[in-house]
Amino acid sequence: MRILLVEDDRKASRVLAKGLEEEGFVVDVAYSGEDGEELAAVGEYDLIVLDWLLPGKPGLDVCAGLRARGLATPILMLTARDAVADRVAGLNRGADDYLTKPFAFAELLARIHALLRRGRASQPPVLRVGDLELDPVGHRVTRGGVVLELTAKELAILEYLVRHAGRVVTRAELGEHVWREEHDNLTNLVDVHVSHLRKKVDHGAHVTLIHTVRGRGYRVGDESA
Repeated sequence: MRILLVEDDRKASRVLAKGLEEEGFVVDVAYSGEDGEELAAVGEYDLIVLDWLLPGKPGLDVCAGLRARGLATPILMLTARDAVADRVAGLNRGADDYLTKPFAFAELLARIHALLRRGRASQPPVLRVGDLELDPVGHRVTRGGVVLELTAKELAILEYLVRHAGRVVTRAELGEHVWREEHDNLTNLVDVHVSHLRKKVDHGAHVTLIHTVRGRGYRVGDESA
C-alpha cells in the first residue's frame, strides 16, 4: 500500500516515513502544501497523511482542494491544534481523521489501519490470484495456505502486480511505485527484487504465478486457468 506523507519538518518526516516503510508501506514525502497537492493529484495513493501547518499552502486548504477535485483518498490530518473548533474545521474541509501532535507512532499506525479498512470496505479484503492470497491491510501473504515471509519491498511489488493481475506491469511502473528515491540502476534493482520474490512465491509450486514478459516487464496470473 502506498501512502503520501505531507510534512515540512524534514526530521519528523524521515522518522515517520522510515517507521511506515518498516511496517510494509511505500511512502512518498512532500514538504510543502503545493507539492503535496500535486503528488496527490497525479499519483495513486491508498492514504494521505497531511500536516495542518505547511509552508505555502496550509494543509487545510490542500485537503479542501483535493476534495473539490473529487479525490476520495482517505486523509489523516496531523496538527498541534487541539481545540474542538479546529478539529471540526478539519473534518468539515474533508479530512477523515484527526491526530493531535505529539502522538505515539502506534496510535498513528492504528488510525492508518482503521482508515484503510474503512476505505476498502467495498473492495475484497483479500486479493487472490490462483492459490495465492494477499491481505493488504494485515500485510499477510499465503500460497496454498502456507504463509510467505516477504520483505516490505517484496510485499509492495507483489501487491502492485496482483492488483494489476493479467496485464503486463513495466519495470518503470514498479520502480515508481515501490522506490520513492531516484536510483541510477533502477531496472536492475527491480529485477533483483522480483527474482527474490519469485523464488518465494513460485518455489515448489505446480503453477507459476509471476511471469517475465521479455522486453516489457512482469505479469501475475495463473496461465493454466
